[in-house]
Amino acid sequence: MTVIALDDTDSRERGMCSTYLATRLAETLRDAGDDVERRLLVRLDPAIEHKTRGNAAVALHTSCPPEAAFDRACRAVERWSEFEDDRTSPGVVVAAGDPDAVPAPVARFARDAVRERLSLESALTLVDEYGYQHRGWDGGRGRIGALAAVGAWVGFDEWTYEHISYREFERCGTPRAVDVDSVFAAADWGYPTVWDTVDRVEGEPVCVPNAPGPILYGIRGDDPDTCRAAAARIESEPVDRRATFVTNQGTDAHLHDDGFDELRDGRASRVSGVVTSAPETRRGGHVFVGLGPDSDDDTETGLDCVAFEPTKRFRDRVRALRPGDRVTVCGEVSRGTLKLEKFAVRSLVRTTLVTPTCPDCERSMESAGRGQGYRCRACGTRSEKVPAALDRDLDVGWYEVPPCARRHVATPLVRGGFDAPVHPER
Repeated sequence: MTVIALDDTDSRERGMCSTYLATRLAETLRDAGDDVERRLLVRLDPAIEHKTRGNAAVALHTSCPPEAAFDRACRAVERWSEFEDDRTSPGVVVAAGDPDAVPAPVARFARDAVRERLSLESALTLVDEYGYQHRGWDGGRGRIGALAAVGAWVGFDEWTYEHISYREFERCGTPRAVDVDSVFAAADWGYPTVWDTVDRVEGEPVCVPNAPGPILYGIRGDDPDTCRAAAARIESEPVDRRATFVTNQGTDAHLHDDGFDELRDGRASRVSGVVTSAPETRRGGHVFVGLGPDSDDDTETGLDCVAFEPTKRFRDRVRALRPGDRVTVCGEVSRGTLKLEKFAVRSLVRTTLVTPTCPDCERSMESAGRGQGYRCRACGTRSEKVPAALDRDLDVGWYEVPPCARRHVATPLVRGGFDAPVHPER
């Protein structure tokens, strides 16, 4: 068995797609009489600045001998990569041997690659140590992701699937012809096994990309047969070819479980604390809320959390938080602010202090001066603020950004496995 892995072959502006390149390479291998047992689509650290939107590397597990596999992979990269984009920096790594038996350091490299920035030097050190064949173009930064894709099958223990339908290549760059009603019908048919196909509230077919590449639509889910069956229900322009990938999409593999003292820029974290300030809507419609440790040990430490405007209705969930609520938040930290992907309400403040009413006159009391409580102007009765029930628009449990704003690697709540009730977005 041989693992062929590659990365960084596409472009933000010009399109292409590493999965398409891998699909064409798989066809070449099969035409030559070799088996392709498995195709991996490995989402890497979503915070890396060099990425295109999804930051994905790909790998093929094939019976092709390593030398021939390396030659065919290099030819495919030279044929299909977007070299005209000076930010594209392709890389190929080919590893001989069973993908179930990759060395532990390579598996660890894969886990680290989805959670933090790694250097090309560290990748090449491992590549040379284990005798993998490799080649880079225009700097070959893609060898970082390619090595991660080599180690991913052992490095990750949770997998989902994506079935991708590709358009005829000469149509790339033209508007896609996909019947939106059929996409929504297919999404309803496959849900919840198939997820993030559409955003029902926004009316968007999430599975249909906007980029100028060769993907027509991609169906994600927990069962490959259901993904393929849902795709078959979509009416569209001609589908040129199809491929099903095993992927770490929808697994939250990018999140660290951190305390406040471990949070740092460029790192995606899951951290629990208490809301310290009322939510504030700022210019552009972005909603900010303060969070601090749920203890008295470190009152100086805290951070802002933000729900950006593209998260749409999720912002209303954030606006419903109140100081004193205990929550767990998930997201990438950037410039000291955590960009919210989902959060869990652990407990809610149920009362608030209000201006008292005089028990004798039944009139609202007035402030007696700073720090002096309240008094009734009619009879002089004095009091402090009194507790009153607070109506809340939130329940205990998990809330998430809608499908139109979800990162590829983030887990949709509908997949389950969470430690509190879930309130999924469809």
